[in-house]
Amino acid sequence: MRTMLRSRCALGIALIASLLLFGGPANPWAYSTNSFAAALSLQESMTSEWLGLEGVVGTAIGLDRHGHHVLKVYLTQPGIVTMPRVIQGVEIVQEVTGQFTALPMADDSVDPTSSFPRPVPIGVSAGHGQVTAGTIGARVTDGNQTFALSNNHVFAANNVGKAGDNLLQPGVVDGGRDPDDIIGTLYDYEPIHFCRAMVCQHNTIDAAIALTSADDVGAATPEGGYGSPRPWSQVAALGLKVQKYGRTTGHTQGEVSGLNATIDVAYRDGTARFEGQIVITGRGFSAGGDSGSLIVTDGLLMADRRPVGLLFAGTQTTTLANPIAAVLERFGVRVDDGS
Repeated sequence: MRTMLRSRCALGIALIASLLLFGGPANPWAYSTNSFAAALSLQESMTSEWLGLEGVVGTAIGLDRHGHHVLKVYLTQPGIVTMPRVIQGVEIVQEVTGQFTALPMADDSVDPTSSFPRPVPIGVSAGHGQVTAGTIGARVTDGNQTFALSNNHVFAANNVGKAGDNLLQPGVVDGGRDPDDIIGTLYDYEPIHFCRAMVCQHNTIDAAIALTSADDVGAATPEGGYGSPRPWSQVAALGLKVQKYGRTTGHTQGEVSGLNATIDVAYRDGTARFEGQIVITGRGFSAGGDSGSLIVTDGLLMADRRPVGLLFAGTQTTTLANPIAAVLERFGVRVDDGS
C-alpha cells in the first residue's frame, strides 16, 4: 500500500512538473488533471490486453504538442496493429520503437580505453564475470559502507550472481580479469521475474549494488562527462531534459517522453515485464554496454545533475530507466557525490 501511495504521489508531482515545462492554453489547468487521470485510467484498463497483441511491447503516458496527456503504445514495427485514434476521450499515439532489450555489451565490441586506475570514475565499464560489460552508474552509501550501483543484469548476471562474487572493472569484454581487476563484490540485488507460460509478474527495478570503497570507485564521471551527480534526486517529468555518461556512448543528452511505462523487455534469459518506468527519447542516447548508467537532470545551477533514473534497457531510439528513488529505497542508500 505504501508503495502504491508513493507511486501515485510521484505521478502527481510529475504531472505538475510537466505542466510547468510545457506551454498550453491561457489556463493550463483547464485540461491538466482530467487528461492525466483519463490517460492513467485507460492505461490501467487496457495495457494487459494490448500487451497480448503481437507487436505491442508497452504503453506510457505522454504529451502531445499542445500539452494534452495521451496514451502512447509502443510497437515493434509500423502497421502491425490497428487501434482507434481516441478511446474514452484519450488520444492513442502509436510509436514504433522496436523491441526493448536489456543493454549488456555485445561480445564482439571491445573498448580499449575502458580500463582506469583506481579509484575508477563512474560511468565506465564493469560487470560480473559472467557478463560481457555494463556501466557503473554511481557511488552510493548507506552511511557506513560504500557501494557501486548498476543493474542486476550487469552485476548479478540475471539473478545468477551470489553475494561475495567478484565484480570487475573493466568488464570481461574489455579485458577485465579476475582477480587482477576486482572493483568490489556483489552485495545485494533485486531479482528479475521473467514471464513464464504466458504469465508475467511485474518488475519495478533492475538493480544491484557491489560492496567497494572510495579508494576503488570515485564519485564523478571521466573528463568530458557531467561530473558528480547531486546527492538529492529529481522525480521524472514529461519534457524534462536529462543526460548520462555510459560505457559505450559516453556523455549524451535526451528528454523524458513517457511516464508510468509498462514495457516488456527482452533479456538473455527471457522476457520480463516492468511497470512504472521512465521513457527517454534521443537517438544515440544509449547503446549496448550503457546498462547501469545513472541518468541525471541536464539543467542549470542547482537543477543540474540531479539523479532521475537508472538506465537498464532500450532500442535505437528509446531508452528505459527505473525511477531512481525506487532503486535507492530498495537498498537503503543515497547517492554519494564525493563531498
